[in-house]
Amino acid sequence: MKISNILKVAVVAFPLFMASCHTHKNAVKEAPQPVTPEVLEQSAFLEKVSDNATKAQFVTSKLKFSIEYGPQQVSLTGNLKMKRDDVIQLQLMAFGFVEAGRIEFTKDYVLIVDRINKQFLKAPYNYVDFLRNSGINFYTLQALFWNELFMPGRQKLDKTLLEKFSANMETEDVVISLDEGKMNYSWLANNQSGRIKMANISYRDQVKGNTQLNWDYKEFSKMGNAMFPSNMEVTLTMPEKEVKLGIRLNYLGNESDWNTRTKVSDKYREVTVDQILRRFMAL
Repeated sequence: MKISNILKVAVVAFPLFMASCHTHKNAVKEAPQPVTPEVLEQSAFLEKVSDNATKAQFVTSKLKFSIEYGPQQVSLTGNLKMKRDDVIQLQLMAFGFVEAGRIEFTKDYVLIVDRINKQFLKAPYNYVDFLRNSGINFYTLQALFWNELFMPGRQKLDKTLLEKFSANMETEDVVISLDEGKMNYSWLANNQSGRIKMANISYRDQVKGNTQLNWDYKEFSKMGNAMFPSNMEVTLTMPEKEVKLGIRLNYLGNESDWNTRTKVSDKYREVTVDQILRRFMAL
């Protein structure tokens, strides 16, 4: 699989991994429901899961990145650099020392730089229908990388928002879920530590077929007073295609001396989302 094709797969796979809630006020004030021990137990557990997040402002690491698309399998090395609530950067290297491409997620846009073919894509999240309709944005991606609960369209979770989640406490691993229209979000968390073991996003479409993203956290490494995911397996299942990504982090750190925004050379040619999608579908 050529490096240029690898980048095309990554371009589509990552954004595709990625409805606001609409509530109605009743004219008649309802009597408050009694708080049961089960509700209190769920609430305490959800807060425990939310509190597991690392408090670090920066996370940096060496990266091993693998892509499996049908019979084709390719592995690359690189670097992952993240700044809380600001940016996620993935540098993909060829031959271990030449930057072949870069994927950069900010709060406002996705930037894909193809160093091999000197082209780039820069687009807001709402350019992709799946992301726009589901409310998935930068903060959703950040939560997936950082092993956190999330609610589409929200930057942070507080106690009030956590009440919208449900938790099945009767199993060995607690199943946490959130339903919004055609979207279902679910997490599997250890009932002792509250650490998330798996996250799943599914989009139901009776006409075009269902799309599902599964983000599996296989290993964790110590970072400060918290544990950070260091081995992740991501599977995007579409009606007729499946893409698997492997993300392994080595030498986790908190480096802050790096450029949080990538400047694209004037010599690079800009391509559109449709062009990238057409090339991907032709692979």
